[in-house]
Amino acid sequence: MSQYYLFQDTKNCIGCHSCEIACKSNKTLPVGPKPCQVIHVAPKMVNGLPRASYVFMPASTAKTPGAWPPAPPAPCASGPGRHRLRRAQPVRGLQDLRHRLPVGRPQWNPETGKVVKCDYCKDRVDAGLKPACATICTTHCLHFGKVEEMTQIRRERHAKVIASLENQIG
Repeated sequence: MSQYYLFQDTKNCIGCHSCEIACKSNKTLPVGPKPCQVIHVAPKMVNGLPRASYVFMPASTAKTPGAWPPAPPAPCASGPGRHRLRRAQPVRGLQDLRHRLPVGRPQWNPETGKVVKCDYCKDRVDAGLKPACATICTTHCLHFGKVEEMTQIRRERHAKVIASLENQIG
């Protein structure tokens, strides 16, 4: 059973929402439901300048981390923008849900009368492609791949940050 990992480099995200559009296009969804969303985080001061942040949030119903489809991790547990998944059967049974759902949760599709959620473009992954959101990302801030590959990329990125901080200090 393959395990996949999606993470977002929040420093590179410019909030263009192209990932949302690619997702809706791939799933042929109408205006309204969003299987994934980019959330704007209020500006904060960075080096004396205001900087906005954006967090990518997929909508899913999985209750346990690592299930397919994935659930966003608790912010206090592992931080925003990191999602781990492995192959399993999609969670079903929410077709009668008709009230407004919060971010990171399945979305109601009024045209089909069903709930839609992020499945990380299972059809594309099965064909050897990346999910639509990671493929179209204009700043390449969404990274998707097997756990081993993504873990190595994250380690290398972290090592570069540490090295640059050491150069600034020393």
